[in-house]
Order: sequence, then C-alpha cells, then structure tokens
Amino acid sequence: MAKEPFYLTTPIYYVNGEPHIGTAYTTIAADTVARWQRMDGRDVMFLTGLDEHGQKVAQAAAEHGMTPQEWCDSQVPQFTDLWREFNISNDDFIRTTQPRHVQGVQKFMQMLYDAGYLYKGGYKGYYCTPCETQWTLSELNEDKTCPTCGRPVDFIEEENWFFKLSEFGDKLLAYYDEHPNFIRPAIREHEIRSFIKSGMHDLSVSRTTFDWGVPLPFDSDHVTYVWVDALINYITALGWGSDDASKYERYWPANFHFVGKDIIRFHCVIWPAMLMAAGMPIPEHVFAHGFLMAADGSKMSKSKGNALYPRELIDRYGVDAYRYYFMRDVTFGADGNISHERITQVYNADLANSYGNLFSRVSNMTVKYCDGVVPAVPDSMKDADNPLKDIADGLYEKYRACINDIDFGGALSAVMELVHRANLYIEESAPWNLAKSEETRDQLVFVLYNTLEACRIAALFLAPVMPTTSAELFSRLGLGDPTAIDDVKHASAWGVLPAGNQVTKGDALFPRLATEKKQG
Repeated sequence: MAKEPFYLTTPIYYVNGEPHIGTAYTTIAADTVARWQRMDGRDVMFLTGLDEHGQKVAQAAAEHGMTPQEWCDSQVPQFTDLWREFNISNDDFIRTTQPRHVQGVQKFMQMLYDAGYLYKGGYKGYYCTPCETQWTLSELNEDKTCPTCGRPVDFIEEENWFFKLSEFGDKLLAYYDEHPNFIRPAIREHEIRSFIKSGMHDLSVSRTTFDWGVPLPFDSDHVTYVWVDALINYITALGWGSDDASKYERYWPANFHFVGKDIIRFHCVIWPAMLMAAGMPIPEHVFAHGFLMAADGSKMSKSKGNALYPRELIDRYGVDAYRYYFMRDVTFGADGNISHERITQVYNADLANSYGNLFSRVSNMTVKYCDGVVPAVPDSMKDADNPLKDIADGLYEKYRACINDIDFGGALSAVMELVHRANLYIEESAPWNLAKSEETRDQLVFVLYNTLEACRIAALFLAPVMPTTSAELFSRLGLGDPTAIDDVKHASAWGVLPAGNQVTKGDALFPRLATEKKQG
C-alpha cells in the first residue's frame, strides 16, 4: 500500500543572520515531526532553506567586498553544518538564488499579472530594511521605529507593482471560518482576524532602488519584493514552475508551515491570498511558535549578556539533551523562558536520574544475573500482573495524538510516565532480593525482561526527539536503528524485544550534571 504523503516546512532563514536558538527551535520541532511521521508510515517531505535576496543582503555583500551571490555562498555552511550537527533530517534545502526557485517565482508573478491582480503605482511608506518589511505610520512604535525589531525605519517613495491584497479580506475570514485549525494556536488566529478587520491595504510586491532579487517577467526594471519571493519557496522546492512538478502534485498542499509568531501575517494573510489569486490550494496548517526569552522574561541580546547560543548549549548538554529540553519544557506556541539552571534541572530529572539511570540499572542487573542476555519470560509468569505493559499498551495512541496536535510536551510526558513507572517497578520488585533464591528466579527474569522492554519502548518513542541516544540504547539491546522503523505501532507492541539478544552496559547515556549555586 502506498504511503500517505506528509509535507512540512520551516521558514527559510535569513542568510545574513547566524543561526540562533530560535531558528534551531523551529528546525528541531519540524525535524521531530518529520521523524515521527516517517516512523508512523508516512511519505515525508521536510523542507528548510535560506532566504538570500533583498536590499540588506546586497548591502552586506558590498560591506564585505563580495558580490551578493558570493556573500550568500559564504554564509550557507553556518546553517547546513549546524543542522547536520543537530541531526536535522530535512529532505531538501532550498536557496532562493537557485534557478529552480527564480524560474518558479517568475511564473507565479506572471500568473498574478495575467489574472489582473497586479497593478503599477507609487509607494509611499515606511520600510524596515533589516526586517525587509513595509509598515504604515499607525503600525510603527511611538518613536516611529519598527514594531518587530525596534530599529529605525526609512520613509521611501518609489514606483512599485502592487498586489490587490485588499480584495481578499472577506475571503480570508471566510476561509478561517471553514478551516478553524488553519492558524495555530488559536490566539494567533484572533490576532490575524483583528488585523484583517482593521482594514486591508494593497501590498507592494516589487522594488526598483536595488536589483538583488528576482526580476519581474513583465517589467525587468523591478525585482520581486523579498517576502513575496520567499513565500513562493514552499512550492518551487517541489518543482512547481519547472519541468518536473511531480513532487508538487504529490505533496502540495503542505500539512504544516512552522513559523515564528513574528512572521505570521506573511504566512496567514499574504501567502494564502496569493494562492487564492493564483487558484492554488492553501496549506492545511500554519503553526506559529512563541519567542524564546531570558530567564527573567526579557528579550535575549548580546548587549545584555543574557543571550544563549546553539553551539554553547550543544557543548554543555549534548545534541540530544538540547533537543529534548526544547521539545519537553517549552510549549510550542507560547513564549518560553530559557536558562542554564532550568535546562540542567530538566536534564538531571528526566534524562540522568530517570531515563539514563533506568537503563543503567537494568543493563547492569541483566549482565549480573542473566549473563548479559535478554531473558525469556518463563511460562509461569505469562499471566502475572505487569504494570509496565499496561502503560505501554496505550502509549502509541497517546503519543501519536499529542505529536499530531504539535503537543511535544504531552508526547514526552507520556513516555516519561512509562520511564518513571519502570523505575518504581524496580524498587517495588527489588530484583537484587529475588536473585538471592532459586525459588524466585522466574520472578527475577520476569522483572528484568519487563524493564528491558520498557526501555526499548521508551527509546522507540524518544527517537524522533533524541535519535542518537535511542539508536545507542537499541544497539545495547542488540537491535537496529529505531529511526529506520516505518511501522511504529507494530514495533511498539509489548514483547517485541527478542529473548537471547546480547545486552551491553556501556557508559552512562546521560551523566548527571552539577547544578550551579545561585549567587547572593
């Protein structure tokens, strides 16, 4: 039976800025979903990439004595290298300077032009070059700075092409009514509805004061506004606008666009309006996550000295623990306060003391009492009470419902319920006492098998978040890579762990971290 397609995207990240914990957060979240969907039998297309056009890119290139293309090429490795280090499993990496994208953008803009949705006019308004965003006076901060980044804006006057965005307000509101889960979480939909009801203006979709962009096919003096150019990547990466659109036909519309809440208007107003104008399907969901803040709730910044950086966190906690923390402790959709103290607390409680310690104890006892081999469950114990099986039997449905609803914390809580119960089970059963008598040998073997099997199932469901550690635990149980599984429901059934497999102790999966003492 053919696998059902599943398409999800991150935003394409701005090539001028180095990857930060926000971009890593979005990308890890999308990777977690992609890995889960593959394990659950879906045919996944997971896209990320870079936004390489615009005035700010051209300026940065000039400052560095490079052409814009040379500058973009020099910036790409800082993203691709970090995503490789984070074990990001993207299927494609789009760059807006690639011919496949440029060709698609020009085709799309020609369609809008031919359909009568574009007209030429004069633009007068405020523009934030760092954000590449147009603003009206009423939208600016009180000091007339950019409401997104707080930096000064420029007042510009130039001839532009405009998209008739004002015609789509009622159509968009009707679409939201018909598709109540299009914008997630619900609070973001309220914001977008209010924005539309406050009055829609036509959108300038071209620039003439610089040439680093995609030329309009019907007016070569104009380049496509960088945000319009960027949004179209979601279909050009699938081959739309090129000779082979088979991927577009298979995967579009996208199941999820993952974005930060600061760019939700582009994805929930401009993008669907553009697609409506072009007569094309609209993505199923746009999920906008919150901001990552400092421990005191303030914005992180270099000047304040409270910024955290991906490589710093990787060096301190490791890749899988990094991935786990952000999926476990930060609600996707809400703002989250981040600190070393909190990351260490979650690491020690969940990974070192619970999950890692569980496998360390049971693997040690398996080596000590069963010669390092997974024992077979004795016939005398096959109908015995098994609290771990009871939890594990409902784990697939619970985890699946959470992940499909983009509730990472709920999914991981369900796994940790099994882990915590397994630790308690060891204390209740006291295998070290059962090992003292041959009469309780069957009980000892039963307890050890159950706990090993709980470790296997926990690692299976933790694999989308912590692929390396799960693969290591599976290896220590004599099993193959769990991330290669494409029928997780079957694989998570109780009793799949084969008796006779060699069990290896190995080093601690998550060595306990020292906690920092507060000053004062």
